[in-house]
Amino acid sequence: MDSPNLTSRRVFNTWWPLAASWLLMSLELPIINAVIARLANPEISLAAFGGVMYPLALIIESPIVMLLAASTALSKDWASFVKLRRFMQVAGASLTLLHILVAFTPLYYLVTEKLLGVPHEIVAPARIGLMIMTPWTWSIAYRRFYQGMMIRFGHSRAVSNGTLIRLVADLTVLSVGYVLKIPGTIVAGSAIATGVLCEAVYAGLITRPVIQQQLKPAPTLSTPLTLRNFIPFYLPLVMTSLISLLVQPIGAAALSRMPHPIESLATWSVVNGLIFIFRSLGVAYNEVVVALLDKFGSTKRLWSFAINLMIGSTGVWLLILATPLSRFWFQSISALPADLAILAQLGVWIALPLPALAVLQSWFQGAILHSHNTKGITEAVVIFLLVNVLTLFIGVRYGRITGLYVGLISVMVSSVIQTCWLWLRSKPALREVRQRDALELVIPPVETVP
Repeated sequence: MDSPNLTSRRVFNTWWPLAASWLLMSLELPIINAVIARLANPEISLAAFGGVMYPLALIIESPIVMLLAASTALSKDWASFVKLRRFMQVAGASLTLLHILVAFTPLYYLVTEKLLGVPHEIVAPARIGLMIMTPWTWSIAYRRFYQGMMIRFGHSRAVSNGTLIRLVADLTVLSVGYVLKIPGTIVAGSAIATGVLCEAVYAGLITRPVIQQQLKPAPTLSTPLTLRNFIPFYLPLVMTSLISLLVQPIGAAALSRMPHPIESLATWSVVNGLIFIFRSLGVAYNEVVVALLDKFGSTKRLWSFAINLMIGSTGVWLLILATPLSRFWFQSISALPADLAILAQLGVWIALPLPALAVLQSWFQGAILHSHNTKGITEAVVIFLLVNVLTLFIGVRYGRITGLYVGLISVMVSSVIQTCWLWLRSKPALREVRQRDALELVIPPVETVP
């Protein structure tokens, strides 16, 4: 018979496959950048990929980014799963149509030239890559929905296996592109599209036995999932992902208007790729908190794990920054030209606290998600965006600091303030769970024999 208490081993076993998945996924961007940097016109291709293609694709897919958290929290019975699946399909199709409109019509030039003001040299190559990335959004929606259900029923290891398949597909396409010397944006778009398609197919196949053996026999919820109670839960999450991902194109637009725009845009993607590798360990913790916070003794175990995770990720991150490893990453692995590598090495120090902040954000955000009162998450990301835009605006107006540094400062300051707001908004949810744990210490939960 399983103990009702949440153990440290249970937390770790839930977290590490998700962390492995996010870590593998975080390697995708640096690997793509490294290949682009070794092909023709590396500065133009890197700027097109990191400043236009990737940010625009992220913005378009933003309404379905939180399907992972939503599916983890709500896929508790068959009826809820079917309703969520229907929503996923409609959202995936609608957003794919939007992607087609942006990439294949004159709307593209309105967005890139008029709104973002990106340098003329990168407009055309970025458009080709964005066209190739058309399957991206629907594939992401599909796999995040099914992965959330797998996490809910204790199969988080399947998520990391899917990400490994995605990475292998990426590497295959990138290798072919490198050997054939295909233009960088075409290689990048093809690799990303192929990778997410393969991962989505795997997610659909691996979930079939879980659906039959665990999901369908699960007891029906006393309060069924309806559109009326789903919209208030999910709409704030949609706004959260949309607003947070707006930072990418807004940052690209600001960097385009500051000193050394091409250099900053080319380096921006590479630096963010390295930062995300270390932030991914904390980002993965969000679904762990959502899945396990309803267990007995969860607050103490989960907070203790969060502290250890912050110390460990920050320690390794500092080791990278303070030793020749950072130069090796930017020059030898990422293949940046010497001047861009120096720019990246100096700038990345600004991001020193970001891995720890990612853990804290997942802890507070997971508690808010557990309470189903998700407005606090949206409020926090709105604050993040406002502070980010204000900082970038000051940088553009001042006009004397290299864009990369201003962009990193804006992310750093915004993240600190966002974390503080999440802390404030999560206090009622965490207080309620702590009171529950204290009550169950006095009146232990009844154990039932299956």
